[in-house]
Amino acid sequence: MSTRDDILRAALTVVGEQGVAGLTNRRIAAAAGVSLGSLTYHFASQTELLREAMLRFAEQEAAQLTALAEAHRAEGLGLEEVARLVERVIEQLPFGTNEIAALELYLHAGRDGGLRESARRCFAGYDELATTVLTALGVPEPERTATQVVALIVGMQLRRLATGEPQPAAEALTRLVS
Repeated sequence: MSTRDDILRAALTVVGEQGVAGLTNRRIAAAAGVSLGSLTYHFASQTELLREAMLRFAEQEAAQLTALAEAHRAEGLGLEEVARLVERVIEQLPFGTNEIAALELYLHAGRDGGLRESARRCFAGYDELATTVLTALGVPEPERTATQVVALIVGMQLRRLATGEPQPAAEALTRLVS
């Protein structure tokens, strides 16, 4: 892996552990095992670093979810089976510092306009994946429904994080899509 990748991973770790308010160049450099000079060489500002870290996380997560969807595409699953599969995936997703960091970054994008385009791109990736699944299920207006499905899943993840309680998604997803 490259120094740049190490820095991006470290930034997500620091945000996940300390929040965006706890993000400092010294903490990032220490977590990445690089010098401050190396950090500023690769990223001119924290906003640039946060943008790239957010996109990197979303791309990796979307790739994992797309691979999962592709693995089940040939099975010809119906809506209820897909909803149960999504529920199992949500339950099995780790809630480590990277997942917490992503939610922190989405919230921070509400305060920092420099991150909004990255947040839009992240959600567009999730919407595209949901649209693909909904299209395969024959759901009318899959693009329109996809944003609602993504919002439901993100909201349930946030609730799970905040309460520590599992959030059964199958029934809610089935109702929403039906």
